[in-house]
Amino acid sequence: MEHFRIEGGAFLEGEISVNGAKNSALKIIASTVLTDDTCRIENIPAIADVLVLLDILKEMGAEVKAIDQHTYDITCVGIREPSLPDKLVKKLRASVVLLGPLLARFGEVNMPHPGGCVIGERPIDIFLDGFAALGVNVKEEETHYHFHAKKLAGATFVFPRISVTATEALLMAATLAEGTTTLKFAACEPEIEDLAEWLNARGAKIRGAGTHTIVIEGVKKIAGGAKRIMPDRIETGTFAMLGAAAGRKIVIKNCEPNHLEVPWKLLRQAGVRFDLGQDTVTVHHSPNLQAVNLITHEYPGFITDLQAPFTVLMTQASGLSLIHETIYEGRLFYIDKLNKMGARIIMCDPHRAVVLGPAKLYGATVESPDIRAGIALVIAALLAEGPSRIENIYQVDRGYEAIDDRLRQLGAKIERVQDT
Repeated sequence: MEHFRIEGGAFLEGEISVNGAKNSALKIIASTVLTDDTCRIENIPAIADVLVLLDILKEMGAEVKAIDQHTYDITCVGIREPSLPDKLVKKLRASVVLLGPLLARFGEVNMPHPGGCVIGERPIDIFLDGFAALGVNVKEEETHYHFHAKKLAGATFVFPRISVTATEALLMAATLAEGTTTLKFAACEPEIEDLAEWLNARGAKIRGAGTHTIVIEGVKKIAGGAKRIMPDRIETGTFAMLGAAAGRKIVIKNCEPNHLEVPWKLLRQAGVRFDLGQDTVTVHHSPNLQAVNLITHEYPGFITDLQAPFTVLMTQASGLSLIHETIYEGRLFYIDKLNKMGARIIMCDPHRAVVLGPAKLYGATVESPDIRAGIALVIAALLAEGPSRIENIYQVDRGYEAIDDRLRQLGAKIERVQDT
């Protein structure tokens, strides 16, 4: 096991580049199962979750060849057995996105209950109902699911609530189904639109991606091809909040600012000084932050994955901020760790917290509970007076590639230490 040792209080300055999007890479990689042809995927982030998904494909018989650290050639012709490996699936909840491509190709999948972040209830009931609409028989056992269909058939499915991963999984399944599938009240994140464009370039017939109604005309075959993973909007927003809290001047490069319109609006209201370029964001020293209320929402609203970094930023703002997490009921459970560091935050209920700022933060030993809370604790430690120890940093590594190396380039005093 490893931990981060961080000495806070240093102003950060310089340039930091945004990597490929985790939430796009996982789905693009899964889509390679739809074809026997080779797919070259570029700009893949070298993070734990992506590496686990690649290992799942390899264990199932796919050929996964690393061209370099961020580029892989993936050929799935060798997959013969549509059973997902138990040990690896339990490490990665996003492994459920393989269900759609595997069902489209084999008509059968065996899968254990998936793992992932502990951020509240995230049942896969929408997946089960959606696949049933496409003609899949679902058998749920104590530890496993068994999915079976002679042939997927197009259907109309109305999501009871917005689900990004379920939208992507059903979109991929419908790509090779017989007939036309209509997905209503679908998620419209940029990663979904990007996935659809990639599949269309390979022979799929998908329209409406990026809206709440997606129509998929099933085709008989999907070809291989090359794809570059889009920039990670969560990294972009995280670095912007870090710059607002602890930076003199930070330039965020290789990003897509248009994917964060609501976060930019709230940051301006909070008094953060920044300039948006075509593929850059420059964040200037912002000493007079003002409290702003936050309500998380599906795209194009304020993404839940940026809620924890924004909460840390609000500990440095003057006034009261109400943080309302509408997506996951367990995503505020890092608040006690910030309070241990000197923050003044009151938990109202599992979905709401009130932040009183500004608060002086102090170094402490805290444990990262999940990916996004983990990076928020890193930001808090960089703001704090004195040394901090961040434990369970595997969670941080699941979403942020070599974050300690990248932050040191900005002047951060952060070390990765092997536990003894």
